[in-house]
Amino acid sequence: MPHILLHHSGPVDAALARSSVDKVMDLTCRVLGKKPEVISIQVLFTPEDQWFIGASTLAESGRSAFHLDISVTDETNTKAEKAQFIRELFDAMKSLRPNLHDVSYVYVIDARAAAYGYGGKTQEYRHQQAGV
Repeated sequence: MPHILLHHSGPVDAALARSSVDKVMDLTCRVLGKKPEVISIQVLFTPEDQWFIGASTLAESGRSAFHLDISVTDETNTKAEKAQFIRELFDAMKSLRPNLHDVSYVYVIDARAAAYGYGGKTQEYRHQQAGV
C-alpha cells in the first residue's frame, strides 16, 4: 500500500510526471514509511482552462496547481507524519511547478484495513496473518 492519485494542471508532460513520481515515492517511503514495491501511482493532467480555483481558471490566473490523494491503512501513520508529508510534498511540487497556487490540495485518506487491499486480500487479512 498505498495507492496514490496525482493530478497536475497543464498538458501531458512525461518529464513532469516522472519527476513528480520520484519525489512522491521518496516522501511516501521516507516520511510515511511505506514499502516502494507496493506503492501504486497514477498521474493525470487537466488543462488549465478546466481547473478552477474560486471562479477563475488557472489559465486566467497564469498559475499551476496539483492535487494528490494518497490512501493509507488507518492507524499506520501519526498526525505528525501526515503533516510532515503534506508540508514536504507541497514544497517538492513547488520546486517543479512554476507559479504554484497555494490552493493545491493533499489528502491523506485513512482507509479502514478491512475495506482496503490489493492482490485480492484486505490489509486486515494481512495484519491478522502476520500475527501482529
